[in-house]
This record gives sequence, C-alpha cells and structure tokens, in this order.
Amino acid sequence: MPNSRQHAKLHAHTHAQTRTRERRQHLAFEAARLMAEGGIRDYHQAKLKAAQRLGIHDDASLPRNREIEDALREYQRLFLGSDQAAEVRRRREAAQRALEFFREFEPRLVGPVLDGTADANSAVALHLHSDDADAVPRHFEEHGVPALARSRHLRLDREREGDFPVWLFSAEDLSFDVTVLPADVLRQAPLSGIDEKPMRRASASQLRELLAAEEISRYEQAGYEETGG
Repeated sequence: MPNSRQHAKLHAHTHAQTRTRERRQHLAFEAARLMAEGGIRDYHQAKLKAAQRLGIHDDASLPRNREIEDALREYQRLFLGSDQAAEVRRRREAAQRALEFFREFEPRLVGPVLDGTADANSAVALHLHSDDADAVPRHFEEHGVPALARSRHLRLDREREGDFPVWLFSAEDLSFDVTVLPADVLRQAPLSGIDEKPMRRASASQLRELLAAEEISRYEQAGYEETGG
C-alpha cells in the first residue's frame, strides 16, 4: 500500500500529466484556428505562434502535427461547415481535370485537397513523375500555360532526400502547386512533413471514386433531411 508521501507524489504526477494534456489540446486548437482563419499553411509555424499567443513555452505541451491536423478538421466542421466542404469539392473537381492534363506524368493528388482540410487559400498540390528534367516545362510551354519555377526539399524515404522542381500556375481561378519527382518514386510516396509517414496520394481513378462517394453521401444526406430524419 502506498504511504501518504507516495500518494501525494502520484497525485502530483497525474495532475501534471492532465495539465500537460489539456495544454496540448488547447495549443492544437489554437494552432488550428490560426491555420483556418489566418491562412497559415505550415504546421510548425502555427504551433509556435499559438504557443506564443497562449504563453505556453514548455516542449512537452507542444502538440504533434497530427494532433493539429485533427483539431483543424474539427474546427472546420464546427465553424466552417458547408462553406469549407464546398472549397474542398471545388478543388477536388479541378484536381480531376488537372490529373487528366498531366496524365503522361503519372500524376497524383496530395495535400489538403485530398485530405479534406483545404480552404479558400489552399492550392491544389500534385506530384508528377518523370526522369526528363525538361518534360514538364515543355508540357507547359506546348499548352501555353505560364508557370513559375520553384524548388522544394522532400524526404523520399529514410535514406533519400533532396530538392525537387516545383511549378506554380493558376487555372479556373485556383492555384496549383506541382512537384516533379523521379519516376521510381511512384512506387512509394515521399514522407509527409506532418508525421514522416508516406504521404497519402490519389490517382485520377481513385479521385473519381472519392468524388462519386461524396456525391452519393450528399444525395443520401439531402434525402434524409427532406424526410425529417
């Protein structure tokens, strides 16, 4: 049986754990709010800004990126609702057309548009795959699409990382962000900056299935509401 001193230590430890957990949740929600309302796209930046605003500076209270993403989903569900869902749907439909436009490069949709956390500030992010450094800029030129060249650092797996070409362009009043990766990366997605696991990605056929499932869900929901369910 624990004595009174051991019991007090156990109680203090449990209280400290509870306080840290509550701080993490509070920070995750504040970071999510900053991302949803302030247009911040970077999880680390949102986390640090939230900590500064709330005056919380101990590392143990800093939430993981995945916790912030979960909080962002909840925030969008609670406060943005159908408006945010419409932004996601619009971008997914545009992404479907972009995947067809880039079909020769085995394109994949990635990022917030696929994950469902996109908002009015989100670009449609695609990964293209080619070992020809000139193929993608040539494709833009042949189709008369003006695009800005950038680069992005990505980890392909636990051993490989590097800087890869990025092309930014606009279409349908939306922003598109296209990263060009080596052809062999098609076998396994690069590691996510959120949790360092392979990124979720979708081909044109997979996105078509997702859009079809959404359409069925909206139809069923409309019917449910009409019947007063």
